[in-house]
Amino acid sequence: MAAVLRRACSGVSSSNLRQVTLTMCGFSGVHHVTRVSSLSYSQQRALNTGVPSGPRRSVFQMVCSVLEICRSFLPRPRTLPLLLVTGGGYLGYQHYKGRGQPEEGAPPRTATPTQVALYHSFPTRLLSRAWGRLNGVELPTWLRKPVYSLYIWTFGVNMQEAAVEDLHHYRNLGEFFRRQLKPAVRPLCASSCLISPADGRILHFGRVQNSQVEQVKGVTYSLEHFLGPQRGRSQDASRSFQDQLLSSPQNDLFHVVVYLAPGDYHCFHSPTDWRVELRRHFPGSLMSVNPGVARLVKELFCLNERVALSGQWQHGFFSLTAVGATNVGSIRVYFDQDLQTNAPRYSKGSFHDRSYVALDDQVLKAADEGGVASVKGGGVASGEGVVLQRGAAVGEFNLGSTIVLLFEAPKDFSFDLQPGQRIRVGEGLGSL
Repeated sequence: MAAVLRRACSGVSSSNLRQVTLTMCGFSGVHHVTRVSSLSYSQQRALNTGVPSGPRRSVFQMVCSVLEICRSFLPRPRTLPLLLVTGGGYLGYQHYKGRGQPEEGAPPRTATPTQVALYHSFPTRLLSRAWGRLNGVELPTWLRKPVYSLYIWTFGVNMQEAAVEDLHHYRNLGEFFRRQLKPAVRPLCASSCLISPADGRILHFGRVQNSQVEQVKGVTYSLEHFLGPQRGRSQDASRSFQDQLLSSPQNDLFHVVVYLAPGDYHCFHSPTDWRVELRRHFPGSLMSVNPGVARLVKELFCLNERVALSGQWQHGFFSLTAVGATNVGSIRVYFDQDLQTNAPRYSKGSFHDRSYVALDDQVLKAADEGGVASVKGGGVASGEGVVLQRGAAVGEFNLGSTIVLLFEAPKDFSFDLQPGQRIRVGEGLGSL
């Protein structure tokens, strides 16, 4: 006990040490009363009520004094760190409970509505806007190479494919993320009718069943919730939303999800020759879309902000949707300069449409000039929409995110993919 007391008192001033010493030794008299008056209420109560006399009293007073000294050195608990520690412990306990492999045939274990609501409450949109501003800050020339080299090493970026390999060329992080590639590094697969729109990893693919789409194996989201109501199509109540999208009963609806990691090439391209008729912007959350979170959060792609381009290809309905994520609030579409994502305020459940058919300002201007207008990436705007050529650049993300393709095709369409495989722009997705 003496050793403990010496260590505890090592940082105490001489006057305070004398005060504690007098208190522990049980001195009486005026001097003792003066010193006691400066002690804490708990010590005074211990000294004046029910404390044994003699050696037992000295030991009791010594313990109280040591505790009081230790308490003065310990930081006062703060609310935010306490909540973080408590929440981390709870999540760790939940992970420990569910670490066993689920039984075969059992549905995957997903996050509860309370857990999703807690995650949804994090200020991810604010953080993403702050990250976007940071990306636009010009770095000093001497700092560019160390910063970009660290990013390259962390995420495995292949700078040999970049059109400009000199790191000093990129003035800020945003320019580095959106770097262009050399023309020949992404050849287009000639044997496939559908090519990959982005570099990344295949998260999931297959047929759409009962108007439900799988974001990962066993975790689905609503097709209608994801795309929103389809105006101008048959509204027959006897037909499902999925059937209303199909132009022929001989066709099926297919989907494929490509996940872009932070180190991947951030632009996305047209996967086939098709015509974009509508852009629909859904403001929303900006939760992470990495595979681990996608397995836990049901309808994650419906909750996050996204931009859906829909129209027609040779087999019927076709849709390409760019899904935002944490630090990826900025989604840019090259032929639509009016698109503004990650606004500070939005109405939950709302969406904003822009039609490229008939009444579009760009289309009317194009018609006045002869019927067509060139747009970046090989697209053409006309009275029937924006025509995109296979492999044409469509847009870009601020950082890694997700592309979801939904398309109509004959029933004998087959994917040439494996779940989790790496894929690059221009590589084949499937064939007829």
